[in-house]
Parts: sequence; structure tokens; C-alpha cells
Amino acid sequence: MRALQIAATGMAAQQMRVETISNNLANMNTTGYNARRAEFADLHYQQQTRAGTINAADGTIVPTGVQLGLGVRPSSVTVELSQGSLGATGGDLDLAIEGLGYIEVTLPSGQSAFTRDGGLKRSADGLIVTSDGYPVVPEITIPSDARSISINAEGETYAYFNDRVEPELLGQLSIAGFSNSKGLEAIGSNLFLESAASGAPTVSTPGENGLGTLRQGYLENSSVDAVREITELIEAQRGYELNAKVLTAADQMLGATTQIR
Repeated sequence: MRALQIAATGMAAQQMRVETISNNLANMNTTGYNARRAEFADLHYQQQTRAGTINAADGTIVPTGVQLGLGVRPSSVTVELSQGSLGATGGDLDLAIEGLGYIEVTLPSGQSAFTRDGGLKRSADGLIVTSDGYPVVPEITIPSDARSISINAEGETYAYFNDRVEPELLGQLSIAGFSNSKGLEAIGSNLFLESAASGAPTVSTPGENGLGTLRQGYLENSSVDAVREITELIEAQRGYELNAKVLTAADQMLGATTQIR
């Protein structure tokens, strides 16, 4: 009775789909979050009669054969790299990336991580850091007596002072790009790590090499579409119910078999 195992794989697949959808809905208000999609592939097939088998002495060939599938398996949970809408905040250190690319930060271990969350802050030492305190690469320190900060589309960061007319250039922010951004390893806190699938980062000035530009005073909203997520949630729930009905039907068939005398 293969139907029991096949229905079980179907229920597990729909459960994984619901978990992915629930994570998307939970991150509806997460800055720079990109929705995930669970993808599936069919399992191995049992070839009871192979297609192309000779069926008679005259050389007649079976055109299709008998191939019985054994269920479904998860193949990937992929990231949809769509640009979220930009929301105006007016903050000096709020940056949105218009287009492709990530802001590089340094973790306490010294390893580089990447994020699209441009809600940056100023540390006690004046260093530009993320909300978790990780310094942005390249490191830029804001003087304590700076009146305001200006960051242009190319990442050039200027400080304005009360006793000066001309601003002071503090440094220039950069953007990192990947040949396969979907291959980045998510570690939480809006951070990603380089992986063998993503390839090495290409660090450039914003606006160059196909990368996006920076927009000061804005943050990128989550790209989650609530209506689409609810629709897919209903589909996943119905798929789970249908597989449960198959499980029940297979159990009833086995019950009928055991009652034969």
C-alpha cells in the first residue's frame, strides 16, 4: 500500500509550505525582508514496465510503460528578490537601496555579513553601525560636534557643522553584489552570509556594475504581499486536507483487507 507513504510525504510538504508562509506573514513589517517560496519535486519512480520495452515477438515496443511515483520532497525554499516599497522616515542614517545590492557589515567574529536593512545607527564612538551594533564596511566615524549628516546616492557621507559653511567628507559607503543572491545563507537579524552557491561578493560604489543606489531618509519595506500569502495559505491547507483524505482512504482499504476471511 504505497498510498500511505505517498500521502504522508504530501502532508509533510504542505506543512513545510505553511511554515514558509507563516514566516513571511510574521515578517510583514521587517525592513528589507524578501518573501520566501517553498518549492517541491517529485520523488523516485518505480519502473514496473519501462517505456520502450519490447512487448511481443514482432518487436512491438511499449510506448509509455508503467511508472509509479512515490510522493513529493522539498527541493528548496527560495528567496524572491523583489524590491520592496520605500517608506520615508526622514532619518539621517536611514538608507534604502534602490536596486540590487547589500550593505556589508562586520560581525564580532570578524566575518563579513550582508544586509538590505538600512536602519543604521550611531554608536557611542560615533561609528555608523546597524541596529545590532555591527559596524558598516567601510567604517565611517561621525564627529561628535556634527550638526547633521548627508549621504548622497553614490554613498558619499558628509558632515555639517555649526561653525563651518562647507561640509566635511567623512567617507564613502559601498554596495556588495553577488552573482547568485538567492544562494546567500540567512542567519537572522536581516543578515546574510556568503556561501559557495552565492559566489564571492563584488564590492562597488553605489550605482556602478549594475548595483543600486542609496536613498537617504528612506527604508525599504518588506516585499511580502499579504493577499498572496493568505491565498497560498488556503491552497496549502486544502492540499493538506486532501492528502489526509488519501491517508484515510488507504487506511480503510487496509482495514477491508484485514477483514477478509
